[in-house]
Amino acid sequence: MVMKMGMIVYLLLVSVLSMCTTSHATFTPVNNYLISCGSSQNVTHQGRVFVPDSHESSFSLKSQSDTTVISTNNSTLPSPLYQSLRAFPSPATYAFNIHQPGRHWIRLYLYPLQGSSAHDLTSASITVVTDQHVLLNNFTFKTFKGSFLFKEYSVNVTSDTLSLTFIPSNGSVAFVNAIEVVSVPDDLIADLALEVSPNGPYSGLSALAFETVYRLNMGGPLLTPQNDTLGRTWENDAKYLHVNSSAVKASVDPGTIRYPDGLTAETAPNWVYATAESMGNADVSNVNFNITWVFSVNPSFLYLIRLHFCDIVSKALNDLVFNVYINSDIAIPGLDLSTLKGGLSIPYYKDFVSNASLGPDAFSVSVGPDTNTDVTNAILNGLEILKISNEAGSLDGLSSVKDVLPDSHSKKTKIGIIIGAVVGTVAAIALSAICYCCFIARKSKASPIGQAWLPLPLYGNSHTITKGSTISQKSGTASCISLASTHLGRVFTFQEIMDSTNKFDEALLLGVGGFGKVYKGTVEDGTKVAVKRGNPRSEQGIAEFHTEIEMLSKLRHRHLVSLIGYCDERSEMILVYEYMANGPLRSHLYGAGLPPLPWKQRLEICIGAARGLHYLHTGAAQSIIHRDVKTTNILLDENFVAKVADFGLSKTGPALDQTHVSTAVKGSFGYLDPEYFRRQQLTEKSDVYSFGVVLMEVLCTRPALNPVLPREQVNIAEWAMTWQKKGMLEQIMDPFLVGKINLASLKKYGETAEKCLAEHGVDRPTMGDVLWNLEYALQLEETSSALADPDENSTNHISGLPLPQLEPFDRSVSVIDVGITSGTDDDVEEAATSAVFSQLVNPRGR
Repeated sequence: MVMKMGMIVYLLLVSVLSMCTTSHATFTPVNNYLISCGSSQNVTHQGRVFVPDSHESSFSLKSQSDTTVISTNNSTLPSPLYQSLRAFPSPATYAFNIHQPGRHWIRLYLYPLQGSSAHDLTSASITVVTDQHVLLNNFTFKTFKGSFLFKEYSVNVTSDTLSLTFIPSNGSVAFVNAIEVVSVPDDLIADLALEVSPNGPYSGLSALAFETVYRLNMGGPLLTPQNDTLGRTWENDAKYLHVNSSAVKASVDPGTIRYPDGLTAETAPNWVYATAESMGNADVSNVNFNITWVFSVNPSFLYLIRLHFCDIVSKALNDLVFNVYINSDIAIPGLDLSTLKGGLSIPYYKDFVSNASLGPDAFSVSVGPDTNTDVTNAILNGLEILKISNEAGSLDGLSSVKDVLPDSHSKKTKIGIIIGAVVGTVAAIALSAICYCCFIARKSKASPIGQAWLPLPLYGNSHTITKGSTISQKSGTASCISLASTHLGRVFTFQEIMDSTNKFDEALLLGVGGFGKVYKGTVEDGTKVAVKRGNPRSEQGIAEFHTEIEMLSKLRHRHLVSLIGYCDERSEMILVYEYMANGPLRSHLYGAGLPPLPWKQRLEICIGAARGLHYLHTGAAQSIIHRDVKTTNILLDENFVAKVADFGLSKTGPALDQTHVSTAVKGSFGYLDPEYFRRQQLTEKSDVYSFGVVLMEVLCTRPALNPVLPREQVNIAEWAMTWQKKGMLEQIMDPFLVGKINLASLKKYGETAEKCLAEHGVDRPTMGDVLWNLEYALQLEETSSALADPDENSTNHISGLPLPQLEPFDRSVSVIDVGITSGTDDDVEEAATSAVFSQLVNPRGR
């Protein structure tokens, strides 16, 4: 062990010396603007000199009003670049002369210094645009989790001038501390990459803009711009590992790295290729176990993923063959680096385009052994994840440059607006008259059958959908006939969907997920609905579409989402649910700015969700495993009644003579049962584990996974359990709840979550036991005056007996209620009329 540590130290020393002597290579940027805004003198940062923006030469600053300079001598700031800034009360533009058009870095440094400005810079709302792209849109430090903001963009400049405009919003100011505009090799990003799902080429990248979201040096140290010929920063990957023990570090002398023709240090420094993460001892027999990294991303964008490889672990050729996964899709099957490159220690990289399909904000990259070989190792040396600009040319939101730029006040523009308004008004009146005539004609010809409401059967029927009957998305008509014949709900026409959503008006957008967008709609009788429209680029497709319809046609319960119908024509896959007035549970915990929920209401919501899951596991002839239990899939109606939603990944449970279902891993990282993740063996206890994560999320009001936190806090299940085992769970709970929870109730709640999060499924309770304990915790909260000694009244057993002085809850709804059999029952009426929508995400994981 001592020798191994000594070797590591030696390699680090050799590598640092190598970086200092070999990193600065041949590329010299033609345009190299390093600007310290508001500074009165040159500022040196990481070996580079930034000049004051007042020393204008080949760039200029134009503002509609006087700017404000704020500076400080605070040496505790992470960089001297943050010691000054320039603030703009009105739009201001930095114009840079571009001596050679092509791809450029744009790097922004922002930190809200406190000074004499009349504005609170932490509340300043900042928008930044180039001539063609929106880089930031209404960014504010008030909602930002960090203190300092560094943003790196890559844009293709096609003219001899690059304009960078800062726009204040809401009567505030915009500001910036430092700017970089630097040339990069045009071939750094090729025009063509491989799209992961659907599989095929993706072209046109050279014209797009990118934002660096993650750039990792696997198994190696932090690399600063001093160690990179293009001034990039590469961070260590440790905090993004899903299972820390799944990987071990590997490293060699960077001087042994041999770049092939066409690949240089501009692609990545030799230090990136000289270190790697390789397979650790996973302590499992299943060779499908992988090294997985999980990242938070914005699901509304596509991403360019660049994977860097270099075989530094093999002793001979053909000793390393492995698979590469992006989310749950195989990106590279059977990668043999030595055969591909003809030797060892030779760098190789591959570009892919994919969307954020694991959940509302999760994305994963994995490497693992190829099951077709005897090799049980896999490596990854480096990883870059770049956000791709959308159709509006934006990297932040849906607005284009034209949309965010302030209106011109010139006379010419005013005249144009007046003329346009007059012409538009006349055209609108004429168009309205035409539309009204068409509507009357169409209504008179419409068949009454087209408006028929086909009720959902209680338990489905013999015409269920199976994978064997799956039809291509492109055969929309045939698929519609197949589905319609099953009587699985109302069959909406596409025109009816268009009418109900005002032609998918973005103003009615409720959310965006992996399957597609969710819109608020209103059908012809005035009923509010939620319309889930499948995105043809989504990784979720017809299988999930059929699964959702099939599952919900069988299930009727007051705590499960209600499906109204679907549309499957014109190559569209659309599901229609009743509208959920209060949206997903997650929105009421964090991120949406909604009022915090009181403890009793949180318990009632958890109890409602547990009742729905308990019904899934026990209420039908064969159990159903949800497989994607999380706070975005627990929805709240106008009375905050909880319902479980999104059954696209649901799976029929094991038969009586089986203990589990063997299936590929799907779900959302942070909620995945670790036993299911390792063994691909799914049971009802997998849902129990996920629900345990939900319980901790409800108590602590933070995401299940947050990669930006310190390593020990990234995973809420691990972090919360360390405090629970200390008996100090109150130290990490929502500050709003401090002093407002009965300690006996909190203790019972914590014990319940702890049992749910047991490492092995056999040690976890059933959902029935979880439900009982949550009801018990609610009773303890409601009868707190009768509890003199919390320790005496609590129990470490998940299925303990109730206290004799407490009346047991009526469990008829959660245990006995297995379906709706009468239209007169109060629960039936509530289930039929409560408002529901399914918050859609793509939860496929690995």
